[in-house]
Amino acid sequence: MNLKSKVQQSHWGILIFLSVLWGCSFILIKKALIAFDPIQLGCLRLGISSLAFAPMVWWHRRDIEWKMLPLFIAVGLSGSGLPAFLFAYAQTEVSSSLAGLLNSLTPIWTLIIGILLFRLNFSNLKLIGVVTGFVGAGMLILMGNGGISNGIQWQSLLIVAATVCYGSSVNMVQAFFGHTKPMIISSMSFFVLGIPALIWLFTTDFLQVMAHDPQAKWSLGAVTILALFGTVLASMIFYYLVQKTSAVFGSTVTYLMPVVALAWGIFDGETITILHIAGLCLILVGVYFTKKS
Repeated sequence: MNLKSKVQQSHWGILIFLSVLWGCSFILIKKALIAFDPIQLGCLRLGISSLAFAPMVWWHRRDIEWKMLPLFIAVGLSGSGLPAFLFAYAQTEVSSSLAGLLNSLTPIWTLIIGILLFRLNFSNLKLIGVVTGFVGAGMLILMGNGGISNGIQWQSLLIVAATVCYGSSVNMVQAFFGHTKPMIISSMSFFVLGIPALIWLFTTDFLQVMAHDPQAKWSLGAVTILALFGTVLASMIFYYLVQKTSAVFGSTVTYLMPVVALAWGIFDGETITILHIAGLCLILVGVYFTKKS
């Protein structure tokens, strides 16, 4: 077995581990929303992540290219800042399993943004993939949490917007941070968002919720796990993977994430139909075609 094969196998191993980490995110968001509102959840997720990264920013302070601060902010906002709030608002109405399924659009948006802004190659096969993926997403949005009779849940579009953000972030990492340590990318992109998020958090009734809501400690535990593992650890692994492979390969983490999200949704009593599975399959077929040259 040559070195290239070993490297490729290690990348797939990293991808599977990352899929499990991120696949658990949607059920953790659901549990955090029991006590907290979407603003509090988003601020907590960013604030806890920022505090965890603060020592790393200090440790690497001499290695950080501070002139790239606007790019760090852009990567942070698109990769975690905006999605933290978009998913929180969406999951007040959208089930955790449906959120995980729609998140599979990320590789398709990664390709589209790469073509439009970063001059990635385009082909008819990739066009078929994009169209197929969007048909699957449309089916999921139409189905909602249980069926067509429940009506379209427009909050699902917030998740679509979050996947656009993710697609933008991974392209920027590949285009502008190819020689920057993944630890620096992760720590800086969160650290610059954490202080404003914590200030915003304490303008809400967060302290009153913690004092009087009996579910608050459980929800705080859920968002803490989400921040430390689904955000801090996962982001470092993801940026490393994008650097070593490509933005499109890294975004294919969404092949396995929906399986984990579905498993948690079923375990938590959410309704999953054959049409939900069909919609997911269309998205993943679309993702497969977008990866073909």
